[in-house]
Amino acid sequence: MSQLSDKPSSPHLLVRAARGEPVERPPVWAMRQAGRWDPEFMKLRAGSSFYEFSENVELAARASLLPRRFGVDAIILFYDITTLAVAMGLPFVLRPDQGPVPDRPIRSLSDLERLQAIPDPQRFQHITLLLQKVRQELHGDLPVLVFAGAPFTLATYCIGTGKDMDATRRFAREQPAVWQGLLERLRVATIHFLGSLCTAGADAHQLFDSWAGLLTLQEYQQWAQVHHVAIFQALAPVPRILFVKECPFLEQMAASGADVISLGRCHDLAAARRQYPKLVFQGNVDEELLQTGTPEQVAEATRQCVLAGGGHRHIVNLNHGVDRSTPVANFEAFVQAAKTPLGGDR
Repeated sequence: MSQLSDKPSSPHLLVRAARGEPVERPPVWAMRQAGRWDPEFMKLRAGSSFYEFSENVELAARASLLPRRFGVDAIILFYDITTLAVAMGLPFVLRPDQGPVPDRPIRSLSDLERLQAIPDPQRFQHITLLLQKVRQELHGDLPVLVFAGAPFTLATYCIGTGKDMDATRRFAREQPAVWQGLLERLRVATIHFLGSLCTAGADAHQLFDSWAGLLTLQEYQQWAQVHHVAIFQALAPVPRILFVKECPFLEQMAASGADVISLGRCHDLAAARRQYPKLVFQGNVDEELLQTGTPEQVAEATRQCVLAGGGHRHIVNLNHGVDRSTPVANFEAFVQAAKTPLGGDR
């Protein structure tokens, strides 16, 4: 049972939906809604490096707020899951074809010891200032979401393997003490990081475990789920959202302690709602359709998603983040279709 039920109601549609309260319509936002698919974002970034841009509070705030013009129901701050690892003492660079790459991958216990499990808040002060800046700009009109990478996914970046599961498994097999120690250290740091941001005024937080859906069930339980549970237990009572890309382990996700479970294409939203009536679900419009479809196709898919969600305990989102090639007209169609009443169908 969620620990949110005893808390006072929020003025924000998304927060009320995440708490399972009655809402006039399901809220809508999208992962990576602020990013390089948006021409206005690219103008704002103007060729600066990712970390240079994201650590500039003024620019990151303006980027975070850009999706407001489309009518989304929440603003998620613009930064990266590796921001926490950087604060812990592991610098990263973002390479176009590889994604985040550590300056010096974790390879040994001595490497691990250099990571601060509880980093000084000054090391991620730009995120706290970003949160304050965005909240000031919004004047309470929209909720502000923060996020962190879950220990498993962030650990794969820290050791330099990313979504290469064979390489990750090999590292875990050859360096078990380093691997387990890294997961545990990242769990402690994640609780500290998200806890600090929630204290600073975040309205909800999302835990991204992007690559955990590629694991076996046993691996998922040992490397992912146990840390989800610990993090969510430590961070009640603001709404807690769990995202695992196309995760086949819905039962384990539902047992994580999250208030909201984000679903992928592999899930049947209506069936999930029947199976877990006390949970709130997020998703699950196909982001590939957003890339390649017409606005009319996107709008129809979004309407079908809203119908499957039943208008209650549902947050409209994608199965994954907005891709860089997504047409602006398709994103507009997605948001507007989610906000348009379906008449007597609901």
